[in-house]
Amino acid sequence: MTHDRPWLAQYSPGTPAEIDLDEFRSIPAVLQAAIRDFADRPAFSNMGKTMSYAEIDAASRTFAAYLLGELKLKKGDRVAIMMPNCLQYPIATFGILRAGLVVVNVNPLYTVREFKHQMVDSGAVALLVLDNFGATVEKALPDTQIRHVITSGLGDLFDFPKRPLVNFVLRHVKKMVPDYHIGGAVRFRDALRIGEGHTFPEVTIDPQDIAFLQYTGGTTGVAKGAILTHRNLVANMQQASAWVAGQTEPGQEVIITALPLYHIFALTANGLVFMKLGAKNVLITNPRDMPGFVKELKRERFTAITGVNTLFNGLLNTPGFDSIDFSSLKLTLGGGMAVQRSVAERWKKVTGVTLVEAYGLTETSPAACINPMDLAEYNGAIGLPVPSTDAGILGENGEWLPAGEIGELCIKGPQVMAGYWQRPEETAKTVDADGWLHTGDMAKMDEQGFFYVVDRKKDMILVSGFNVYPNEIEEVISSMPEVLEVAAVGVPDERSGEVVKLFVVKKDPALTEERIKAFARENLTGYKQPKKIEFRDELPKSNVGKILRRELKDEQKTAG
Repeated sequence: MTHDRPWLAQYSPGTPAEIDLDEFRSIPAVLQAAIRDFADRPAFSNMGKTMSYAEIDAASRTFAAYLLGELKLKKGDRVAIMMPNCLQYPIATFGILRAGLVVVNVNPLYTVREFKHQMVDSGAVALLVLDNFGATVEKALPDTQIRHVITSGLGDLFDFPKRPLVNFVLRHVKKMVPDYHIGGAVRFRDALRIGEGHTFPEVTIDPQDIAFLQYTGGTTGVAKGAILTHRNLVANMQQASAWVAGQTEPGQEVIITALPLYHIFALTANGLVFMKLGAKNVLITNPRDMPGFVKELKRERFTAITGVNTLFNGLLNTPGFDSIDFSSLKLTLGGGMAVQRSVAERWKKVTGVTLVEAYGLTETSPAACINPMDLAEYNGAIGLPVPSTDAGILGENGEWLPAGEIGELCIKGPQVMAGYWQRPEETAKTVDADGWLHTGDMAKMDEQGFFYVVDRKKDMILVSGFNVYPNEIEEVISSMPEVLEVAAVGVPDERSGEVVKLFVVKKDPALTEERIKAFARENLTGYKQPKKIEFRDELPKSNVGKILRRELKDEQKTAG
């Protein structure tokens, strides 16, 4: 496909059309540059403890020396990390990458079955796990190839007396650490001590070497590992940092990292891009504790925050959030799921900063489209393709569609994954022979080159032959002040094939089904109106707070 990239005309002044892919060979090369330029600046902080770039350098080097010198791991071996946001995470990640090994990120909330699948599939030989999740690991371990387990308490990198105190409280007061026993496991602090006795050899890392096996699609069947190379992630760091350059000052930023770093959005946007910028990453371990999260926000003069719609919505509905000092905040980036207009508008009102929506996938490392950072108001678009990226809308019959028409969004660029780990047929279904990634998202492009996602292909509801997009329904219903959260799914119907069913969490206990239906009648055409409404105390969500429509849909099937 050739086209004139209409979006380039909409780029903010100074944003390049292409990035320099050869400036850095690998993620450790980017890290080295940050350490050189920002050695004494704060790099990562968690629960009041801050580590500088020089300290992260020393600790990650030592961990790399332990993996190579003590565990004798070989280049390309997979090492899994099962942790929430804490200081151990960046040290381990950068250590694994510097050693020429591959990071396998694991959602700590996984069940034994999910954890085992990912370990067997990835062939991981070593694992770093937080004590809280040790019991899951213990049960699955015999069926995996894991030979080395490193364990850590959440407080292990804090100073005395906070270190034993935090670990004691989690284990004995909050009862958040179930008993477990893993024979031969080594403590993270001991691994670092042992690592100091080994010299760290210089490891040559090539751009095509695998950096992460990032698992995706666990909610739809079996999770697959997206192969993300050093080149993929370096490209995405270059693309995103060029995009935010006009809004950021190297060495001066403070970014709030509440989404888990094991998820691709926070991993790249916060952990990598803002590391390249010499920022301070404030790691929030448990953002689900909203009052605690708001307290943390009051302590920091933060300049940037990333999140998903659910997170922003939760903050806006937490007492005390509106009294935070937002005078330093310059940049709010939303992704991972559709940002709802009602949430974006409230965010702007409370913080004075536009909530800028971005779009990406695990398979694109993740940033593919981002709105201009100097956007005056939320615009409902997922933005413009980032530098060195092509995007297009594909029709049913494989033809490229003109502006305004809805089809499947396809992406091409250096950030597109190398494929799915050991799944050539799945790879071929997703990335075509010309290198276009088929996203599975229905979208359209306007004349200016802004892209709009209409919905997931597989979430589309078909009512009497009409396409109904759940996002649109949710957007309308969520604008009702009495509604806290809403999900729309299609359920079978004898007359029209499918009808719209809503699952609603009330903000106002007095809200009735009739009130919602009346509001829908005013704002939605007949076939889009919900025929069934069910009130819930909460909706099922993924690890980053994305509402899982698929789970609600499956429930309906088994119930029906």
